[in-house]
Amino acid sequence: MKTFVIGIGGVTNGGKTTLARNLQKRLPNCSVISQDDFFKPESEIETGENGFLQYDVLEALNMEEMMSAISCWMESPSHSLVSTDWRSIEEIPILIIEGFLLFNYNTRVYDPPDAPGYFDGHVWPMYLKHRQEMENISWEIVYLDGTKSEEDLFAQVYEDLVQELTKQKCLQVTTVGMH
Repeated sequence: MKTFVIGIGGVTNGGKTTLARNLQKRLPNCSVISQDDFFKPESEIETGENGFLQYDVLEALNMEEMMSAISCWMESPSHSLVSTDWRSIEEIPILIIEGFLLFNYNTRVYDPPDAPGYFDGHVWPMYLKHRQEMENISWEIVYLDGTKSEEDLFAQVYEDLVQELTKQKCLQVTTVGMH
């Protein structure tokens, strides 16, 4: 069965989860796996030299569990009952995987809020480090301008996905027609 997998990566608290959930509402047969669901317990998170718990590193995540969840979906893609106007691509199951270190192996509410200096002193430098690693990967990655509104980002991504899914459907029909 043909499937379509979308990855959304970016800095912590940059809107990945919001974008993924909004896309899920509009795309047919769409499921979301969020990297935030795979953090290890706080007792297993190391404290860095800066005194902050080191959540923005791969070691803070149970990536094996996340990969297992992705594998389970790939073996038996889930189907949602969302209907859309572009029925020709409804049968292609879609998986959105979102996370801050997605390409290197929210609405997250912080209560209590982050300590002063945490974002500038830890989150942003770790994001830049991981983004540089990600840029060396040969996948087709589209970078979004995080200064745009949530609505503009959604519209851009949604339009790109509809076009790509339509292309995939055309490829599938062409392939079927060749047999």
